[in-house]
Amino acid sequence: MGKEKTAIVFIDGNNLYHNLRASRIKPSSINLQKLSEFVCSHFGCIYKQTFYYNSIPDIRDSQETYYQHMKYLDAIRSIPKFEVKTRKLQKNRTQEVMNEKLAKISQLELCKLCKPIVDSNCKECIGDFKVREKGVDIMIAVDMINLCLIKKQCDYCILISGDADFIPAMDLIKKEGKTPVSAALYKGYSYQLRQKHGWFILDRQLILDKCSK
Repeated sequence: MGKEKTAIVFIDGNNLYHNLRASRIKPSSINLQKLSEFVCSHFGCIYKQTFYYNSIPDIRDSQETYYQHMKYLDAIRSIPKFEVKTRKLQKNRTQEVMNEKLAKISQLELCKLCKPIVDSNCKECIGDFKVREKGVDIMIAVDMINLCLIKKQCDYCILISGDADFIPAMDLIKKEGKTPVSAALYKGYSYQLRQKHGWFILDRQLILDKCSK
């Protein structure tokens, strides 16, 4: 018999959260350790460790949201074999958002009568800030390459995310002889990602049956 293959799981927390919500599943009802072990068993490898990545909201926007989120992350930190990595949510200034929207409007080739109306409505609908996640995807990709290729800590690199942005990192991991695969709920699961590497669709009922708390 050949050597048993080990796996490290990388969970894109923001991607998983939104895909669970889109699938009408309460994110806090899912046991992430069960999820990690279940996905590893599907790919026929030995579960070793999970890295969970998420962004932290600004406490100035809502203290309630901030402390609820930190409580949730603390609960994940208490899970055996789990490591949590975070980045602060970044904000675009109003002018940056305005420039983005005006650039898109200019591509529409509106007539002289329509353009002023659209411009005016666009300015009215923009708030003070636009929040976006920055840096988390890069952090995940770097850790995947570092742990799988440089430190050689696993045979399987299991990404729980449906984001196609990870394809280049997974391509490199595969090129160097390791096995990169992904798992995600159908909603938000990139077809490009599934075309390139091994994949596992986490069916709604399946994840509720196998991974609920």
